[in-house]
Amino acid sequence: LHLSCLSSTGYTGVRKAPSGRYEAAHRVNGRKVQLGSFDTAVEAAVAFARAAGQAPAVVTEADGLRLHVSSVNSTGYRCVYASDSGRFQARRDVDGRDVFLGTYDTAVEAA
Repeated sequence: LHLSCLSSTGYTGVRKAPSGRYEAAHRVNGRKVQLGSFDTAVEAAVAFARAAGQAPAVVTEADGLRLHVSSVNSTGYRCVYASDSGRFQARRDVDGRDVFLGTYDTAVEAA
């Protein structure tokens, strides 16, 4: 995945649309090419990575860590939840207890 600290979604080529969905786009010969609209930022980032020619097996890796991607969770990551403030919380079930791991600016950081 193409991570970006400049994008509020955490991914290069991905933006959150006013509809609440995530849009992916990239440039080909200087022209912007829309890749589609997606439910999660991760799905949009995967579309961007594939359009950039990145192997699909690599799209769940970031900084040497395997991220647990989820198509069920609206953030795209298992155990990561969007808070009302617009930030992302990481939570995990440990021995039947919900353990709060922290609040982060992007879903990628929380994952």
